[in-house]
Amino acid sequence: MLSYFLRRCLNIIPVLFVVSILAFAFVHLLPGDPARMMAGSDADPATIAMLRHELGLDQSLPVQYLTYMGKLVKGDLGKSLRTKTPVFQEIKQRYLPTMYLAVCGMVWSVVIGVLFGAIAAIYSGRWQDYTAMLLAVSGISMPQFWLGLLAIQLFAVYLGWVPVAGFSGKFSELILPSFTLGATVAAIMARFTLSAFLDVLDEEYISTARAKGLSESTVLWKHAFRNALIPVVTMIGLQFGFLLGGSVVVETVFAWPGLGRYMIEAVAVRDYPVLQALLFLYSFHFVFINLLVDMVYAVINPEIRYT
Repeated sequence: MLSYFLRRCLNIIPVLFVVSILAFAFVHLLPGDPARMMAGSDADPATIAMLRHELGLDQSLPVQYLTYMGKLVKGDLGKSLRTKTPVFQEIKQRYLPTMYLAVCGMVWSVVIGVLFGAIAAIYSGRWQDYTAMLLAVSGISMPQFWLGLLAIQLFAVYLGWVPVAGFSGKFSELILPSFTLGATVAAIMARFTLSAFLDVLDEEYISTARAKGLSESTVLWKHAFRNALIPVVTMIGLQFGFLLGGSVVVETVFAWPGLGRYMIEAVAVRDYPVLQALLFLYSFHFVFINLLVDMVYAVINPEIRYT
């Protein structure tokens, strides 16, 4: 297990190298000139050229990439073109709010999604199944911004149970945005859990367990549910990566001081160092989460061994 983990960690290095190339190419393909945007629409060509030189944008793309990689291997993400502040410090301030939001959203989605999916599988063809799947389809179909606005209007404005927007460190401020973020994923998890559960219930060892006289609850939760969790864990890992990188809409609706809003602000002014750092960070999240998912497989099913 340890040797497999170390090999996978080494394999992350070439993946991140390719990601750095793609991230650099992507941000430089965006239309618009950062120097012109910073200088203003009334700036003369000489001022824009001077600003491009100060930012290093007058150099060739290979030279800019080598400069970027030279700083990256030293842990230097560069400075924001807009604020002149080190990108690392900017991300550090916004990382925890986004992580809190993603983790709480994942908790909502796992608890609700797995519960609804299991109920739909156990009571397949009954009203519980139809009700759970109706809610799941509604969650997938409902836009996040609309759900967020409805939640604010009902629970924050009308009932006054939770704060409207913003984040100052209180748990109550996490409830609405995390639920809004996790609602879509919960619907996906419900449908995926239902499919995995039904596949397991058709296996012969489930029929054998029932033939031995085991109680239905033992068959369902000890034998079926545990084996059905393996594909569900894969989906949880992937969806958590999407929650970390896909919270832009929710952070905008709830004025959340996270990485999603930071990326929108960076795109608006073509802040290359910020965009490159965020794309690199999001890619690292996906790679590392996939590695953790593989490790969790062995915990769920001891028959799985990595060499």
